[in-house]
Amino acid sequence: MSVGRTRTPVVGPPAAAADGFDAYVEARGADLLRTAFLLTGDHQRAEDLVQTALGKVWSRWDHVVERAEPGPHAYVRKVMLTTYIAWWRRRWNGEAPTDVLPEVAVAGDSGRASAERLDLLRALSALPRGQRAVVVLRYVEDLSEAQTAEVLGCSVGTVKSQCSRALAALRRSPLLGEAGDPS
Repeated sequence: MSVGRTRTPVVGPPAAAADGFDAYVEARGADLLRTAFLLTGDHQRAEDLVQTALGKVWSRWDHVVERAEPGPHAYVRKVMLTTYIAWWRRRWNGEAPTDVLPEVAVAGDSGRASAERLDLLRALSALPRGQRAVVVLRYVEDLSEAQTAEVLGCSVGTVKSQCSRALAALRRSPLLGEAGDPS
């Protein structure tokens, strides 16, 4: 006879809310994945981050839809960022990839544009995680300083200083040295 806790089955939202959740994931999944990739700098970690965040909100989706202001996307993004922050605060000594995989070429994309995109991703990944989160929220998600501060749970002044430091670091980055050069 084993001694221990019994597992309770995972219960999700009612069927109607589950349909809404599926529709939300279909409509906004790519946006969440893009944001997660820019935060983590790694496709697999980005997928894990999105799945973890969606897993956290799935069982309470009906509550999220009813009460989330200004809508469920803001709430899901907040859960994703909170999860990202929790991940970076804990030490993780698991697997780490040793080789960088090449980016998949986009139809009609020149090699220079792909190289510039890779350089930008490398420069972003060199930033401290807090600064990277601020840059992604401000310039990719197009949030205001106040909205960014609310999502990250810090003051507007912190957002401004982190953003200023991040932009200064990106300007100094040798990876982006030729980005502003018109020649």
